[in-house]
Amino acid sequence: MAGAGIAPSRLYLSVMRHHGRMDARFLGITALAETPSVAVVVDVMRAFTVAAWAFARGAEKIVLAESLDEALALKDRHPDWVALKDGPPAPGFDAVNSPALLRSAGFGGRTVVQKTTAGTVGALAVKEASLVLCAGFVVAEATARLLRARECDSVTFVVTGEDGQADEDLACAQYIAGRATEAVTDAAGFLRRAAGSRAATELAEGVRQGAHPDDVALCLELDRFPFAMVATVEDSLMVVRPRAVPSPAGAWSGVTAGD
Repeated sequence: MAGAGIAPSRLYLSVMRHHGRMDARFLGITALAETPSVAVVVDVMRAFTVAAWAFARGAEKIVLAESLDEALALKDRHPDWVALKDGPPAPGFDAVNSPALLRSAGFGGRTVVQKTTAGTVGALAVKEASLVLCAGFVVAEATARLLRARECDSVTFVVTGEDGQADEDLACAQYIAGRATEAVTDAAGFLRRAAGSRAATELAEGVRQGAHPDDVALCLELDRFPFAMVATVEDSLMVVRPRAVPSPAGAWSGVTAGD
């Protein structure tokens, strides 16, 4: 696999699946010249780690907002919805984009509206794709299993952070691509890259607002949740829902509530 320091817009990988070949591309948001058939949008720190925690805490669905104004407008129309954003707390928003600050929240049956700097932008950029998955390390294996189940021949991994240069997102995307081929893939090196990324450093040093000291560790919890996150257009809104992806042994049959 291609390593750190190579622009994702230049990365193209052909990997062998159990039943054939899977072509994987790794692109930044601005490098998306056309709508892919299958897209895996990766935002490890922190949008899609937060989304997974929201589902684990009982959220029914997550609506991805185009802008802060749209998020607030949706909240105004649906006062029972939970509005969430990057950065520090702000009037009209109920939560910030921090997994540690959400892990004890209760969202039973509620809708979350999410607007972030990179993750939600990346998912909206590929909303016309036939399959859109939102991913981070916390749902990596379930995401890979879903790609395997669909026998996807071509997958575009959208590396959302830092204009496609975020190594935590590229590392996660490359790990999922490897697992989607049913290869024995050692996660340790990919997790080390993510832990040493610029985003991890800034979160650890308190540079980013609306963060918690535990955020980095939570973003690097491999396969914390056994569901994938599928985004589809519903009534003109981009909506993410958890998708149960049982293990081959069928050991899991529902979304857990977390601890």
